[in-house]
Amino acid sequence: MNNVKVIEIKKSIFDANDKDANNLRKELKKKKTFLLNVMSSPGSGKTTTLIGLINLLKSKYKIAVMEADIDSNVDAIKIKENTGVESIQLHTGGMCHLDAFMTKQGIDSLDSTDYDLVILENVGNLVCPAEFDTGAIKSMMILSVPEGDDKPLKYPLMFSICDLVLINKIDVLPYFDFDLNKCEEYILSRNKNAKIIPISAKNNENIDKFAAWLDNEITKFKGE
Repeated sequence: MNNVKVIEIKKSIFDANDKDANNLRKELKKKKTFLLNVMSSPGSGKTTTLIGLINLLKSKYKIAVMEADIDSNVDAIKIKENTGVESIQLHTGGMCHLDAFMTKQGIDSLDSTDYDLVILENVGNLVCPAEFDTGAIKSMMILSVPEGDDKPLKYPLMFSICDLVLINKIDVLPYFDFDLNKCEEYILSRNKNAKIIPISAKNNENIDKFAAWLDNEITKFKGE
């Protein structure tokens, strides 16, 4: 029987991306630019949460936002109109995630190179974005109450790679079969080091705690 060459494409793609991600982190470190990768399902409240966060931090830090979507520029416009910070839209051409190379393209397209904080709002998806290192300094995700408290069991990789998990839309907890304590237990079973903050982006509840966490992470990063 003839030998058939087998090429592990997925592995080689990940290996190349990991190298790009590490190189990007080195560049960001030199510039003292903190890159935050924000992930979630569509409709979890990412953009609304970021608006509340940015309005708390923009007087202290120079901030830019990169909105990643398959199409449209709705979120980039929303960020710009509600915060005044620079916001650009990244179209993925149908891809369900951003990798390190695409993230660097976005950063290189920003108007300035001296941002303290760049926020990447990744494509809404609990699978693909978790598989690709974007080069971010920290990664986080938002889980909304209507999605259910069992998502950490169904999408383990996403929860295992995040430094912070926000549980959003706690204002509607009375209307859904969502056990907050059980959800936190599930998250910690996937990632014992994850910081968990329940929030309501709509009511701005606990957004100050999110801002305090990020402020502390940026301060540590800049002091290293």
